[in-house]
Amino acid sequence: MTEYSLIRSKRKTLGLYIRGGVLEVRAPIKMPKREIEKFIASKEKWIADKLAYSQEQVRSREKFQLDYGDSVFYLGNEYPVVSKVGNRVGFENGFYMPPDLSSDEIKSACVQVYRMLAKRDITNRVIEFSKQMAVAPTAVKINSAKTRWGSCSSRKSLNFSWRLIMADSDVVDYVVVHELAHLMEMNHSQKFWTIVENALPDYRQRKQRLRELNRRLAKEDWGS
Repeated sequence: MTEYSLIRSKRKTLGLYIRGGVLEVRAPIKMPKREIEKFIASKEKWIADKLAYSQEQVRSREKFQLDYGDSVFYLGNEYPVVSKVGNRVGFENGFYMPPDLSSDEIKSACVQVYRMLAKRDITNRVIEFSKQMAVAPTAVKINSAKTRWGSCSSRKSLNFSWRLIMADSDVVDYVVVHELAHLMEMNHSQKFWTIVENALPDYRQRKQRLRELNRRLAKEDWGS
């Protein structure tokens, strides 16, 4: 039997989740353990495949390092990490930062640059599409979310992960339009997707490319 962690709650069904290379089972409070393990056994092949993939992601994240001369993505294109005398970080045909930084410090410096680029570029795209869609968010914020590319609050404030700025510009636009559409529909109803499609008729292809970026980032450890 595959090792697993068990979480019981007031749910009605069993759920299997792979978290950091470990199987997590969520079950109703009173469900007998033999019934839980019977269900796990019935999903043995699925569990084995997902665990192997997840554990490979964990190993890749542990190995992820950055050094001067390496390349990182910005709007779908690769740019070099370069050293520049002084204490400043920024972007100019590459991610520049002070010399003699460790790998973790280089990653932190890149994140600083990514945040600046994301704030500038994503805000500009929000402004552009807000005019097109006739909506008005109250704010545009950049956060460190690892599992959500964007979100829209009840106060009409839009939040975007800095990681999104690694994506192609048309993929960035898809996430921007997605969140702006929530200013009109705070759900994922057919009406919501019609709003998205009116702004971006090819949104399905863009959405698929966003999944590809998600798979790549799952193998990179950016820390924050």
